[in-house]
Formats: sequence, C-alpha cells, structure tokens
Amino acid sequence: MAFPSFTAPHSPPGPSAPPIGDQFAHLLAGGPQAWWPLLASFSHIAINLALGVGIAIVTLWIAGWASSLAREAAGRLHGHDAPDSVLQDFIGSLVRYAVVVIGGIAVLQQIGVKTTSVLAVLGAASLAIGLALQGGLSNVAAGVMILLLRPYRIGDRVEIAGVVGKVHGMDLFVTRLHDLDNSVVFIPNSKAFGDRIVNFSIPASRRIVMEFGIDYADDVELALAILLDVARADPRVVDDPAPWAMVTELGDSSVTVTLRAWTSPDGYIDTRFDLIRIIKARFEAAGLNFPFPQRVISAVRAFSEPDRERQRRELETLRSDGASDGKKAPPADTRADRGSGSASEAT
Repeated sequence: MAFPSFTAPHSPPGPSAPPIGDQFAHLLAGGPQAWWPLLASFSHIAINLALGVGIAIVTLWIAGWASSLAREAAGRLHGHDAPDSVLQDFIGSLVRYAVVVIGGIAVLQQIGVKTTSVLAVLGAASLAIGLALQGGLSNVAAGVMILLLRPYRIGDRVEIAGVVGKVHGMDLFVTRLHDLDNSVVFIPNSKAFGDRIVNFSIPASRRIVMEFGIDYADDVELALAILLDVARADPRVVDDPAPWAMVTELGDSSVTVTLRAWTSPDGYIDTRFDLIRIIKARFEAAGLNFPFPQRVISAVRAFSEPDRERQRRELETLRSDGASDGKKAPPADTRADRGSGSASEAT
C-alpha cells in the first residue's frame, strides 16, 4: 500500500539585498532625492547623540552642585559643633552617585537603548554581588549607621571592642584606631557597632578616682586636707564639680582615703599620674605612713619533737601481747613499722 507523500509548501524567497557597491552607485545616480532618507537618518542619530552628550554634561554639573549642597546641609546638622567631614563626604558622594545614575539612564534612553533590559541585568548583578559579599555589606550597613548616629568622630578617644585608642580614620568598612602604644588597630564596622562603644571625648570633664591607705594611728583629717589641697592646686582640675575626699574603707591594715577630682579628657592620664606623685610626697612630708599588709600569727602550743623511742617500745609491746594471746602479730614490714624504723634509724 503506497502512502501519499506530503511536501511542505515552498515559500517564495525574499528579495536579496543588493551589494554595497550597487547601493552606493544607486545613491550617486539617484541624485539628492535618493540622499534625503540617508541624511534624515544621520541627522536623527546626530541629534540624539548631541542631546545625550548635553544630558551627560548637565547631569555631571547637577551632580557636583547637589553634592556640594548636601555637604553643606550635613554640616548644618551638627548645630554649634564642628562638622563631621566623614559624614559630609559620605552624604555628598551618595547624592552625587544617585544623580549620575539617573542621568545615565536618561542618556541611554535618549540614544535609543532600551533601559529595561539594562536595569534587569544590573538588578541581577547586584543580587549576586550582595549574596557573595554578605560580610562586607554588613560592615557597610554598620558604617552607615555609625555615620548617621555618630557615636564617635575622628579625633575622639574611645574604647571599641575592648581597644582603647584615638580615632584616626573611618570609612564604610573599618574604623582605624591608634591605641596607647601607637599601634594601628583596624576594627570592622560590624564589630564596632555590635559591641560596646565608650567615648571619652564627648563629656567636658572626666573623673579621676584615687585611693590611698594610711596607718590607723595617722590623722585622717590631715590626710583628707592634703588630698583636697593637692587637687585644688592643680590647674588642670576643674572647680565644678569640686574635688571630693572622704574615708571610704577600714581595711585589715590601713584606713582607705579616696580622692575624686574632675579634669579634661585629653589631660586625664597625665593629671592622674602627677596627682599620685605629689600626694605621695605630701603624705611623707606630713609624717603619714603607707602601712604594709600585716598578718598576726598566734601559736596554740609550742612544738616539741615526738618521742620516737617510746612509740617503738609501745609498738613492740602490742606485738608481744598479740603473740601471747594466740593472735597473729602484724608483719614486721608494715607501713607503721617501716615508718618508725626509718625514723629510729634517722634518730
């Protein structure tokens, strides 16, 4: 049985494009009337490119102007305090990049590029980059919060994540400290923002607390008067709050007197050390003593050497009594026997 054959209908071939040489020959032979469509296309493209370049130039100018305006506005947020240059740079850069992105999209639309596909690619790329840099983005988020909340600024003396030092640099990723040894410490912003932050530079003054122990026989009022006199004589100690000195503890071997004085955060360490040195000299000049720790030992009875010979005789008596009663005497190499024997030999 023969099956009918089916053949697909053939579509007529489209007209083939003439060669480039023939097209140029047609343009040359056709005269100005054949040139008008080509000139119109070129002029349309040129106008779009010119408008795109103009939009780009205007965008850059607006980005610079908006960035400067944002920096000035960020500087006014601090009121009477000195403006934070890091926060100003961050806000200015954020505004500038936002304006440039918007202008770039407008330029692409003007020259005929479909921005929908471009935005889709940028969105997918941003998602992939965000998933790959989760730790870095957490530092960026913490850096933004630090810049907005401003728990510390450049030049402040702080304690961050257990490190005490002076802030010398800060960006969106790390905070740079110079500690007391002048070592440079880089702390990630996520660690800094998630841990305790102590800023010693924000308050106008910082309290110094010093404790000294004097003898129970010394004059307590004299010691307190010397503490207050030394604190008031130092020009770095402020008058408000006024220095304070009191007896704070009765120790095992000394009476504890405490001085509390307030000074500027920048001169805190030097002022504390100088006060300790001067107070020691004043106490010694006034006859006040720094007692050493004391311990009283009482003897219950006098020590006497044990009578090893008597103990040996008692042990032999017990052994002989046990043998006479028919009981088995303890072996001669028992621990007690060895101990007494060694002791007797030593004696």
